[in-house]
Amino acid sequence: MNYDLIVVGGGAAGIGAARTAVQHKAHVMLISNGEPGGDCTFTGCVPSKTLIESARRGLRYSTAATRVQDVVAQIAATESAHVLRDEGAEVLTGYGRFTGERRIEINGKTYTAPRIVLASGSRPYVPALPGLDRIPYLTNETIFGLTELPNSMVVLGGGAIGCELAQALSRFGTQVTIVEAGDRLLPREEPETSRLIEEVFVREGITVDTGERVSRVSPMPVDGVKLTLTSGKSVQAQRLLVAVGRRADTENLNLDAAGIEIDERGTVVTTSTLATTAKGVWAAGDVTGRLPFTHAAFAMGRLAASNALGHRLLQRNYHPEATPWVTFTDPEVARVGLTEAAVAAKGGGRVAYLPMAELDRAITADATDGFIKLLAGPRQFLRNVGGGKVLGATIVAERAGELIGEPALAMATGMFTGRLAQAIHAYPTWSSGLQLAAAQFFFPVGGRAAKPARQA
Repeated sequence: MNYDLIVVGGGAAGIGAARTAVQHKAHVMLISNGEPGGDCTFTGCVPSKTLIESARRGLRYSTAATRVQDVVAQIAATESAHVLRDEGAEVLTGYGRFTGERRIEINGKTYTAPRIVLASGSRPYVPALPGLDRIPYLTNETIFGLTELPNSMVVLGGGAIGCELAQALSRFGTQVTIVEAGDRLLPREEPETSRLIEEVFVREGITVDTGERVSRVSPMPVDGVKLTLTSGKSVQAQRLLVAVGRRADTENLNLDAAGIEIDERGTVVTTSTLATTAKGVWAAGDVTGRLPFTHAAFAMGRLAASNALGHRLLQRNYHPEATPWVTFTDPEVARVGLTEAAVAAKGGGRVAYLPMAELDRAITADATDGFIKLLAGPRQFLRNVGGGKVLGATIVAERAGELIGEPALAMATGMFTGRLAQAIHAYPTWSSGLQLAAAQFFFPVGGRAAKPARQA
Protein backbone atom coordinates (compact mmCIF):
# COMPACT_ATOMS: atom_id res chain seq x y z
CA MET A 1 0.00 0.00 0.00
CA ASN A 2 1.33 3.44 -0.91
CA TYR A 3 1.45 6.19 1.69
CA ASP A 4 2.03 9.91 1.25
CA LEU A 5 3.56 10.16 4.72
CA ILE A 6 4.78 7.76 7.39
CA VAL A 7 5.04 9.00 10.97
CA VAL A 8 7.38 7.11 13.30
CA GLY A 9 6.26 7.60 16.91
CA GLY A 10 2.87 7.79 18.59
CA GLY A 11 3.46 10.52 21.15
CA ALA A 12 2.36 14.15 20.99
CA ALA A 13 4.61 14.99 18.03
CA GLY A 14 3.54 11.92 16.09
CA ILE A 15 -0.15 12.47 16.74
CA GLY A 16 0.19 16.13 15.76
CA ALA A 17 1.90 15.11 12.51
CA ALA A 18 -0.63 12.39 11.70
CA ARG A 19 -3.66 14.58 12.34
CA THR A 20 -2.17 17.40 10.28
CA ALA A 21 -1.52 14.99 7.41
CA VAL A 22 -5.16 13.88 7.52
CA GLN A 23 -6.21 17.53 7.34
CA HIS A 24 -4.05 17.81 4.22
CA LYS A 25 -6.00 14.86 2.72
CA ALA A 26 -2.82 12.78 2.74
CA HIS A 27 -2.70 9.00 3.10
CA VAL A 28 -0.75 8.64 6.35
CA MET A 29 0.46 5.76 8.47
CA LEU A 30 1.38 6.21 12.13
CA ILE A 31 3.80 3.69 13.66
CA SER A 32 3.54 3.51 17.46
CA ASN A 33 5.48 1.14 19.72
CA GLY A 34 2.51 1.05 22.08
CA GLU A 35 -0.83 2.71 22.45
CA PRO A 36 -0.76 6.22 20.92
CA GLY A 37 -0.28 8.97 23.47
CA GLY A 38 3.32 8.34 24.37
CA ASP A 39 5.14 9.42 27.49
CA CYS A 40 2.91 12.40 28.23
CA THR A 41 -0.27 10.37 28.45
CA PHE A 42 0.99 7.25 30.17
CA THR A 43 4.10 8.13 32.20
CA GLY A 44 4.48 11.92 32.09
CA CYS A 45 2.16 14.92 32.14
CA VAL A 46 -1.16 13.19 32.70
CA PRO A 47 -0.28 10.85 35.59
CA SER A 48 2.08 13.31 37.27
CA LYS A 49 -0.38 16.20 37.24
CA THR A 50 -3.15 13.89 38.46
CA LEU A 51 -0.93 12.76 41.33
CA ILE A 52 0.08 16.34 42.13
CA GLU A 53 -3.53 17.53 42.14
CA SER A 54 -4.58 14.59 44.31
CA ALA A 55 -1.86 15.46 46.84
CA ARG A 56 -2.92 19.10 46.82
CA ARG A 57 -6.48 18.06 47.60
CA GLY A 58 -5.33 15.91 50.50
CA LEU A 59 -6.48 12.59 49.05
CA ARG A 60 -5.09 9.32 50.39
CA TYR A 61 -2.36 7.78 48.26
CA SER A 62 -4.41 4.66 47.51
CA THR A 63 -7.21 6.85 46.20
CA ALA A 64 -4.76 8.95 44.21
CA ALA A 65 -3.13 5.88 42.62
CA THR A 66 -6.50 4.66 41.42
CA ARG A 67 -7.41 8.10 40.17
CA VAL A 68 -4.15 8.27 38.19
CA GLN A 69 -5.03 5.11 36.29
CA ASP A 70 -8.60 6.27 35.68
CA VAL A 71 -7.53 9.66 34.33
CA VAL A 72 -4.85 8.13 32.10
CA ALA A 73 -7.44 5.76 30.63
CA GLN A 74 -9.92 8.58 30.06
CA ILE A 75 -7.44 10.81 28.23
CA ALA A 76 -5.81 7.94 26.31
CA ALA A 77 -9.23 7.08 24.91
CA THR A 78 -9.31 10.41 23.04
CA GLU A 79 -6.18 9.55 21.02
CA SER A 80 -6.37 5.77 20.73
CA ALA A 81 -5.56 3.81 17.59
CA HIS A 82 -9.29 3.36 17.05
CA VAL A 83 -9.92 7.11 17.24
CA LEU A 84 -7.02 7.92 14.89
CA ARG A 85 -8.22 5.34 12.39
CA ASP A 86 -11.70 6.84 12.48
CA GLU A 87 -10.11 10.23 11.75
CA GLY A 88 -8.41 8.82 8.67
CA ALA A 89 -4.91 7.71 9.73
CA GLU A 90 -3.63 4.15 9.48
CA VAL A 91 -2.05 2.94 12.72
CA LEU A 92 0.45 0.10 13.12
CA THR A 93 1.70 -1.05 16.50
CA GLY A 94 5.31 -2.18 16.75
CA TYR A 95 8.92 -1.01 16.55
CA GLY A 96 9.90 0.58 13.27
CA ARG A 97 13.46 0.71 11.96
CA PHE A 98 14.95 2.23 8.83
CA THR A 99 16.30 -0.18 6.23
CA GLY A 100 17.20 2.45 3.64
CA GLU A 101 16.24 5.85 2.34
CA ARG A 102 12.59 6.39 3.24
CA ARG A 103 12.19 2.67 3.89
CA ILE A 104 10.90 1.42 7.24
CA GLU A 105 10.53 -2.13 8.47
CA ILE A 106 7.93 -3.00 11.08
CA ASN A 107 6.74 -6.43 12.18
CA GLY A 108 8.73 -8.04 9.39
CA LYS A 109 7.21 -5.94 6.59
CA THR A 110 8.81 -3.03 4.74
CA TYR A 111 6.94 0.18 3.98
CA THR A 112 8.01 3.14 1.87
CA ALA A 113 6.82 6.70 1.51
CA PRO A 114 8.18 9.82 -0.19
CA ARG A 115 7.95 11.69 3.12
CA ILE A 116 8.62 10.61 6.70
CA VAL A 117 8.28 12.39 10.04
CA LEU A 118 10.48 10.95 12.79
CA ALA A 119 8.91 11.51 16.20
CA SER A 120 10.30 8.72 18.36
CA GLY A 121 10.38 10.86 21.52
CA SER A 122 12.66 10.46 24.51
CA ARG A 123 13.22 8.25 27.53
CA PRO A 124 14.60 8.77 31.04
CA TYR A 125 18.33 9.36 31.20
CA VAL A 126 19.93 6.99 33.69
CA PRO A 127 23.50 7.96 34.65
CA ALA A 128 26.23 5.32 34.86
CA LEU A 129 26.60 5.43 38.65
CA PRO A 130 28.52 2.63 40.37
CA GLY A 131 26.05 0.25 41.99
CA LEU A 132 22.92 1.70 40.39
CA ASP A 133 22.34 -1.46 38.38
CA ARG A 134 21.95 -3.38 41.67
CA ILE A 135 19.06 -1.18 42.82
CA PRO A 136 15.39 -1.42 41.75
CA TYR A 137 15.34 2.33 41.13
CA LEU A 138 12.31 4.22 39.86
CA THR A 139 11.92 6.63 36.94
CA ASN A 140 8.91 8.55 35.71
CA GLU A 141 8.10 5.45 33.62
CA THR A 142 7.71 3.22 36.68
CA ILE A 143 6.82 5.39 39.67
CA PHE A 144 3.13 5.65 38.80
CA GLY A 145 2.83 1.90 39.15
CA LEU A 146 3.50 2.04 42.89
CA THR A 147 0.53 0.67 44.79
CA GLU A 148 1.98 1.48 48.20
CA LEU A 149 3.64 4.65 49.38
CA PRO A 150 7.29 4.26 50.46
CA ASN A 151 8.20 5.60 53.88
CA SER A 152 11.12 7.54 52.43
CA MET A 153 12.41 8.48 49.01
CA VAL A 154 15.60 9.94 47.58
CA VAL A 155 14.97 11.95 44.44
CA LEU A 156 18.08 12.21 42.29
CA GLY A 157 17.68 15.40 40.30
CA GLY A 158 16.25 18.82 41.13
CA GLY A 159 14.76 19.67 37.76
CA ALA A 160 11.08 19.91 36.91
CA ILE A 161 10.26 16.20 37.19
CA GLY A 162 12.22 15.76 40.41
CA CYS A 163 10.72 18.82 42.09
CA GLU A 164 7.14 18.04 41.06
CA LEU A 165 7.21 14.45 42.28
CA ALA A 166 9.22 15.25 45.41
CA GLN A 167 6.61 17.71 46.63
CA ALA A 168 3.68 15.44 45.73
CA LEU A 169 5.18 12.42 47.52
CA SER A 170 6.06 14.56 50.54
CA ARG A 171 2.47 15.73 50.79
CA PHE A 172 1.30 12.11 50.79
CA GLY A 173 3.52 11.48 53.81
CA THR A 174 6.80 10.20 52.37
CA GLN A 175 10.01 11.62 53.84
CA VAL A 176 11.75 13.06 50.76
CA THR A 177 15.33 14.11 50.11
CA ILE A 178 16.35 15.79 46.85
CA VAL A 179 19.95 15.44 45.71
CA GLU A 180 20.90 17.88 42.94
CA ALA A 181 24.37 18.18 41.40
CA GLY A 182 23.89 21.82 40.47
CA ASP A 183 24.06 24.68 42.93
CA ARG A 184 20.28 25.18 42.94
CA LEU A 185 16.96 23.57 42.14
CA LEU A 186 15.35 24.26 38.75
CA PRO A 187 18.62 25.50 37.24
CA ARG A 188 16.97 26.66 33.99
CA GLU A 189 14.82 29.16 35.87
CA GLU A 190 15.56 32.54 37.41
CA PRO A 191 17.78 32.34 40.53
CA GLU A 192 15.05 33.85 42.72
CA THR A 193 12.70 31.11 41.50
CA SER A 194 15.13 28.48 42.70
CA ARG A 195 15.54 30.14 46.09
CA LEU A 196 11.82 30.47 46.62
CA ILE A 197 11.01 26.86 45.68
CA GLU A 198 13.76 25.59 47.98
CA GLU A 199 12.38 27.72 50.82
CA VAL A 200 8.91 26.27 50.25
CA PHE A 201 10.25 22.72 50.12
CA VAL A 202 12.25 23.08 53.32
CA ARG A 203 9.24 24.61 55.03
CA GLU A 204 7.19 21.57 54.00
CA GLY A 205 9.78 19.16 55.40
CA ILE A 206 11.67 18.21 52.24
CA THR A 207 15.43 17.91 52.62
CA VAL A 208 17.31 19.63 49.80
CA ASP A 209 20.96 18.82 49.08
CA THR A 210 22.28 20.94 46.21
CA GLY A 211 25.84 20.95 44.87
CA GLU A 212 26.08 17.24 45.66
CA ARG A 213 27.15 14.50 43.27
CA VAL A 214 26.67 10.78 43.83
CA SER A 215 29.79 8.61 43.88
CA ARG A 216 28.10 5.27 44.63
CA VAL A 217 24.71 3.67 45.09
CA SER A 218 24.41 0.72 47.48
CA PRO A 219 21.57 -1.54 48.63
CA MET A 220 20.82 -1.54 52.33
CA PRO A 221 21.16 -4.87 54.22
CA VAL A 222 17.41 -5.17 54.90
CA ASP A 223 15.47 -2.76 52.73
CA GLY A 224 16.33 0.45 50.97
CA VAL A 225 19.12 2.29 49.24
CA LYS A 226 22.14 4.33 50.25
CA LEU A 227 23.64 7.13 48.17
CA THR A 228 27.25 8.03 48.96
CA LEU A 229 27.98 11.61 47.92
CA THR A 230 31.29 13.02 46.75
CA SER A 231 31.28 15.38 49.74
CA GLY A 232 31.46 12.38 52.06
CA LYS A 233 27.84 12.59 53.15
CA SER A 234 25.40 9.75 52.62
CA VAL A 235 21.65 9.64 52.13
CA GLN A 236 19.46 6.66 52.90
CA ALA A 237 15.87 5.93 51.92
CA GLN A 238 13.50 3.10 51.15
CA ARG A 239 13.29 3.93 47.43
CA LEU A 240 15.24 5.91 44.84
CA LEU A 241 13.73 7.98 42.04
CA VAL A 242 16.13 8.86 39.21
CA ALA A 243 15.01 12.13 37.62
CA VAL A 244 18.12 13.66 36.09
CA GLY A 245 16.70 14.37 32.65
CA ARG A 246 15.77 12.65 29.42
CA ARG A 247 17.54 11.61 26.24
CA ALA A 248 16.36 11.25 22.66
CA ASP A 249 15.08 7.79 21.84
CA THR A 250 17.07 7.03 18.69
CA GLU A 251 18.51 3.64 19.50
CA ASN A 252 17.45 0.65 17.40
CA LEU A 253 16.05 2.93 14.66
CA ASN A 254 19.03 2.22 12.35
CA LEU A 255 19.19 5.89 11.40
CA ASP A 256 22.47 5.44 9.51
CA ALA A 257 20.67 3.38 6.89
CA ALA A 258 18.48 6.37 6.10
CA GLY A 259 21.27 8.96 6.24
CA ILE A 260 19.84 10.66 9.34
CA GLU A 261 22.55 12.28 11.45
CA ILE A 262 22.51 12.68 15.21
CA ASP A 263 24.65 15.02 17.29
CA GLU A 264 26.88 14.37 20.30
CA ARG A 265 23.82 14.42 22.58
CA GLY A 266 22.13 11.70 20.56
CA THR A 267 19.45 14.04 19.19
CA VAL A 268 18.49 14.20 15.53
CA VAL A 269 20.11 17.06 13.62
CA THR A 270 17.44 19.30 12.09
CA THR A 271 17.22 22.60 10.25
CA SER A 272 14.92 25.45 11.25
CA THR A 273 12.21 23.81 9.13
CA LEU A 274 12.70 20.54 11.10
CA ALA A 275 14.20 18.80 8.06
CA THR A 276 16.82 16.15 8.84
CA THR A 277 19.98 15.40 6.88
CA ALA A 278 18.06 12.76 4.92
CA LYS A 279 16.02 13.81 1.91
CA GLY A 280 12.31 13.53 2.55
CA VAL A 281 12.65 13.07 6.32
CA TRP A 282 11.63 15.59 8.97
CA ALA A 283 11.82 15.22 12.77
CA ALA A 284 9.67 16.60 15.57
CA GLY A 285 9.41 16.57 19.33
CA ASP A 286 11.89 15.43 21.97
CA VAL A 287 14.00 13.54 19.44
CA THR A 288 15.16 16.91 18.03
CA GLY A 289 16.59 18.07 21.36
CA ARG A 290 14.53 21.24 21.18
CA LEU A 291 11.98 22.21 23.83
CA PRO A 292 11.07 18.98 25.68
CA PHE A 293 7.41 19.76 26.28
CA THR A 294 4.23 18.10 25.04
CA HIS A 295 2.76 21.28 23.61
CA ALA A 296 6.05 22.05 21.83
CA ALA A 297 6.19 18.50 20.45
CA PHE A 298 2.64 18.74 19.13
CA ALA A 299 3.40 22.07 17.45
CA MET A 300 6.58 20.65 15.92
CA GLY A 301 4.69 17.60 14.68
CA ARG A 302 2.14 19.78 12.94
CA LEU A 303 4.84 21.95 11.39
CA ALA A 304 6.92 18.98 10.25
CA ALA A 305 3.95 17.36 8.55
CA SER A 306 2.93 20.62 6.89
CA ASN A 307 6.45 21.15 5.58
CA ALA A 308 6.70 17.54 4.43
CA LEU A 309 3.47 17.79 2.46
CA GLY A 310 3.91 21.38 1.29
CA HIS A 311 5.90 22.93 -1.52
CA ARG A 312 9.66 23.06 -0.98
CA LEU A 313 9.66 26.83 -1.54
CA LEU A 314 6.99 27.39 1.11
CA GLN A 315 8.69 25.74 4.07
CA ARG A 316 7.98 27.35 7.45
CA ASN A 317 10.49 27.72 10.25
CA TYR A 318 9.94 26.53 13.80
CA HIS A 319 10.01 29.46 16.24
CA PRO A 320 10.26 28.35 19.89
CA GLU A 321 10.73 31.81 21.39
CA ALA A 322 7.13 32.31 22.51
CA THR A 323 6.58 28.75 23.79
CA PRO A 324 5.84 28.78 27.54
CA TRP A 325 6.55 26.01 30.02
CA VAL A 326 5.35 25.21 33.51
CA THR A 327 6.73 23.30 36.48
CA PHE A 328 3.72 22.13 38.49
CA THR A 329 5.06 22.63 41.99
CA ASP A 330 3.06 24.60 44.54
CA PRO A 331 3.44 27.44 43.81
CA GLU A 332 3.64 26.77 40.08
CA VAL A 333 6.61 28.05 38.08
CA ALA A 334 5.91 29.31 34.56
CA ARG A 335 8.26 30.92 32.09
CA VAL A 336 8.32 32.11 28.51
CA GLY A 337 11.17 33.70 26.58
CA LEU A 338 14.37 35.02 28.10
CA THR A 339 15.60 35.26 31.68
CA GLU A 340 16.73 38.57 33.14
CA ALA A 341 20.40 37.65 32.73
CA ALA A 342 19.87 36.83 29.05
CA VAL A 343 18.04 40.12 28.47
CA ALA A 344 20.81 42.05 30.25
CA ALA A 345 23.40 40.36 28.04
CA LYS A 346 21.57 41.64 24.96
CA GLY A 347 21.57 45.19 26.38
CA GLY A 348 18.81 47.75 26.64
CA GLY A 349 16.30 45.56 28.44
CA ARG A 350 14.20 46.46 31.48
CA VAL A 351 12.54 44.37 34.14
CA ALA A 352 9.33 44.86 36.14
CA TYR A 353 8.86 42.87 39.34
CA LEU A 354 5.78 42.31 41.49
CA PRO A 355 5.86 40.10 44.60
CA MET A 356 2.72 38.03 45.18
CA ALA A 357 2.67 39.52 48.70
CA GLU A 358 1.61 42.82 47.06
CA LEU A 359 -1.17 41.34 44.93
CA ASP A 360 -4.62 41.54 46.52
CA ARG A 361 -5.82 38.22 45.04
CA ALA A 362 -2.82 36.39 46.49
CA ILE A 363 -3.43 38.01 49.86
CA THR A 364 -7.08 36.95 49.89
CA ALA A 365 -6.03 33.38 49.03
CA ASP A 366 -3.24 33.36 51.62
CA ALA A 367 -0.91 32.29 48.81
CA THR A 368 1.74 35.00 48.77
CA ASP A 369 4.75 32.85 47.85
CA GLY A 370 5.93 33.96 44.43
CA PHE A 371 6.26 36.87 42.06
CA ILE A 372 5.70 38.15 38.53
CA LYS A 373 8.68 39.26 36.48
CA LEU A 374 8.21 40.87 33.07
CA LEU A 375 11.11 41.63 30.75
CA ALA A 376 10.88 44.08 27.89
CA GLY A 377 13.29 45.54 25.37
CA PRO A 378 13.40 48.07 22.56
CA ARG A 379 11.86 47.47 19.14
CA GLN A 380 13.68 48.11 15.94
CA PHE A 381 13.16 51.76 14.92
CA LEU A 382 10.47 52.42 17.59
CA ARG A 383 12.78 51.61 20.49
CA ASN A 384 10.81 51.78 23.78
CA VAL A 385 7.66 53.39 22.42
CA GLY A 386 4.66 51.70 23.99
CA GLY A 387 6.92 49.99 26.49
CA GLY A 388 8.87 48.20 23.77
CA LYS A 389 8.24 44.48 23.26
CA VAL A 390 7.97 41.63 25.74
CA LEU A 391 11.15 39.53 25.76
CA GLY A 392 10.27 37.13 28.53
CA ALA A 393 8.33 36.51 31.69
CA THR A 394 8.58 34.38 34.81
CA ILE A 395 5.58 33.84 37.05
CA VAL A 396 5.72 31.94 40.32
CA ALA A 397 2.22 31.74 41.74
CA GLU A 398 -0.73 29.51 42.48
CA ARG A 399 -2.06 29.84 38.90
CA ALA A 400 1.19 30.60 37.08
CA GLY A 401 0.54 28.04 34.36
CA GLU A 402 -2.63 29.86 33.36
CA LEU A 403 -1.16 33.36 33.75
CA ILE A 404 1.83 32.74 31.48
CA GLY A 405 -0.45 32.60 28.44
CA GLU A 406 -0.88 36.36 28.41
CA PRO A 407 2.81 37.30 28.04
CA ALA A 408 3.24 34.34 25.66
CA LEU A 409 0.51 35.80 23.47
CA ALA A 410 2.18 39.21 23.66
CA MET A 411 5.42 37.69 22.42
CA ALA A 412 3.81 35.57 19.71
CA THR A 413 1.93 38.53 18.25
CA GLY A 414 4.63 41.18 18.70
CA MET A 415 2.35 43.13 21.02
CA PHE A 416 3.48 46.37 22.63
CA THR A 417 4.25 45.77 26.31
CA GLY A 418 1.87 48.61 27.11
CA ARG A 419 -1.09 46.58 25.85
CA LEU A 420 -0.77 44.36 28.93
CA ALA A 421 -1.11 47.45 31.08
CA GLN A 422 -3.95 48.96 29.03
CA ALA A 423 -6.16 45.88 29.04
CA ILE A 424 -8.68 46.01 31.86
CA HIS A 425 -8.31 43.04 34.20
CA ALA A 426 -11.00 41.98 36.64
CA TYR A 427 -10.42 42.67 40.33
CA PRO A 428 -9.35 40.84 42.37
CA THR A 429 -7.77 38.26 40.08
CA TRP A 430 -4.37 36.67 39.67
CA SER A 431 -4.10 38.08 36.15
CA SER A 432 -4.43 41.65 37.43
CA GLY A 433 -0.86 41.19 38.64
CA LEU A 434 0.28 41.19 35.02
CA GLN A 435 -1.38 44.54 34.50
CA LEU A 436 0.31 45.98 37.58
CA ALA A 437 3.69 44.64 36.51
CA ALA A 438 3.34 45.92 32.94
CA ALA A 439 2.32 49.36 34.18
CA GLN A 440 5.71 49.69 35.89
CA PHE A 441 7.28 50.29 32.46
CA PHE A 442 5.43 53.64 32.38
CA PHE A 443 5.15 54.88 35.97
CA PRO A 444 5.67 53.69 39.55
CA VAL A 445 3.04 51.28 40.85
CA GLY A 446 2.93 50.81 44.60
CA GLY A 447 6.42 52.29 44.79
CA ARG A 448 7.78 49.89 42.13
CA ALA A 449 9.05 50.91 38.69
CA ALA A 450 10.79 49.00 35.92
CA LYS A 451 14.57 48.88 36.21
CA PRO A 452 17.42 47.96 33.86
CA ALA A 453 17.87 44.22 33.55
CA ARG A 454 20.93 42.87 35.36
CA GLN A 455 23.04 39.77 34.74
CA ALA A 456 23.47 38.91 38.41
